[in-house]
Amino acid sequence: MKIAKAKKVLLGTTLAGAIAVSASYGTYSWFTSETTAKGEVTNALVQLNNGENINESIVAVENFAPSQLVFGDWLTIDNTGTVDTFLQAKLNQSLDKPLSLDTYKVGYVALKYKVKPNDEVLKASQVKLEELFEGTTNEVTRSVSGEPVEIAEGVEIITGYLNSSELRSAAGEKEILLGDGAESGKGNKFWNLKSNEYIDLSFGVKLDETATNDYQGVTYSANLSVKAKQKDEGALYE
Repeated sequence: MKIAKAKKVLLGTTLAGAIAVSASYGTYSWFTSETTAKGEVTNALVQLNNGENINESIVAVENFAPSQLVFGDWLTIDNTGTVDTFLQAKLNQSLDKPLSLDTYKVGYVALKYKVKPNDEVLKASQVKLEELFEGTTNEVTRSVSGEPVEIAEGVEIITGYLNSSELRSAAGEKEILLGDGAESGKGNKFWNLKSNEYIDLSFGVKLDETATNDYQGVTYSANLSVKAKQKDEGALYE
């Protein structure tokens, strides 16, 4: 009987040792390392003037008469977005009577810059706008439309006489394209506006001396629409 008890004790001791060894394997650990990655995409912003309209006036005058010339305010177009853009500018003109708009001669001057030019530069550019008109017959004396030039350091200038290239014309209304940066040509490069660049635009309107009495009391209205689009191929003005 003593021998049998001894065997049972020995067997129990052996099993306990095996269990202990087996359990000890589960407590072992290995050197490890871990790394992670994440990403996000922030979309570009195509925006002019912080999405706000221009408060200044294209032209504003009362008692306008044949042979007279009026200049409008400086209209600022600011690329407040995060990408370079192509601009498309259209001038819509209308009369409150079904008369020809050809009697109204319209010119413009535009400056492009990153740093606001001083008053001397602005005055010099206004002179260039005046040079588009001569006398009461409104003859065109000079126009550098389509050929921007540098009027001061970092300041490009372009002028235009809007008596042609009409998109739409009917009695009492006319739509003219000032520029489209998406098209080829030196002039259209002016309408490529980089981020944080500005364009200042001013119009001159003159009523031709040939205006008849039919134009008495007529109201001329103008509306400027400027659209921007990204430069990537296939982008549309929407």
